[in-house]
Amino acid sequence: MRTKKTTLFLCLTLCATLSFGQKKGAPLYKAAFGVQAYTFRNAFPKGIIATLDTIKALGFTELEGGAPKGITAAEFKKACNERGISIPSTGGGYEQLVANPQEAANNAKALGASYVMCAWIPHQKGNFTLDNAKKAVADFNAIGKVMRDNGLTFCYHDHGYEFQKHGDGTLMDYIIQNTDPRYVSFEMDVLWTLHGGADPVALLKKYGNRWKLMHVKDLKKGIKGDLTGGTPPENDVVVGAGQADFVGILKEANRIGIKHFFIEDESNKEFEQMPASIAYLKSLRN
Repeated sequence: MRTKKTTLFLCLTLCATLSFGQKKGAPLYKAAFGVQAYTFRNAFPKGIIATLDTIKALGFTELEGGAPKGITAAEFKKACNERGISIPSTGGGYEQLVANPQEAANNAKALGASYVMCAWIPHQKGNFTLDNAKKAVADFNAIGKVMRDNGLTFCYHDHGYEFQKHGDGTLMDYIIQNTDPRYVSFEMDVLWTLHGGADPVALLKKYGNRWKLMHVKDLKKGIKGDLTGGTPPENDVVVGAGQADFVGILKEANRIGIKHFFIEDESNKEFEQMPASIAYLKSLRN
């Protein structure tokens, strides 16, 4: 049954989409529309195929993620391909990647992925240290070499806590500057970069093509991060409604050659927010 709130949201989204369509100029968002599988964390367990049908209906043609429980990588790839969805990037847990990077590489190739990303470095919450960063650098270089030997690119996905001050910069600077560019690249998560107190545009400019992927998500206005890498779901808002300068971010991302962008919605209103996020990105013009 459609509630008044849902009807109002659909009307607002339609109006916004029609308004966006009147803008002139070349589209600023040029890539395929991608989505991070975590967005559907509550949907996949209820039905893998139904969720893929929803992903297709939303207009996504790229997915970052792995095969959900109950289906093999090859079966998942086939189901995605049948719906016009490719899997350019998949993820792996830090411990798993350290223990058996070849297994992670094999899984990525079974999915048809070109990138393998890691989104978390184990550490004491709220206390990410130089020792944590040094260990990650060594581990990432080793993991990245295995990935490169398998024709894959390893990326570390920032999560906000790495922006702890260090020297003249941050521990994120330390990780980027001390990992081998041949083996280690990076995926920027816009929300977590902002939550860590960093400037996404400045980081894109500073490290150029070390950035290969992006999580497109926005942090609620007025929220200041605390270097924990965590924030309540209500702080993940519709793209364009929060703190991020997506005009500046996308211009720089296009300039340095990022090809894959994945909307990730960690709110509890993902099916309400995603259409509005897509409409906003489609509205942006050079």
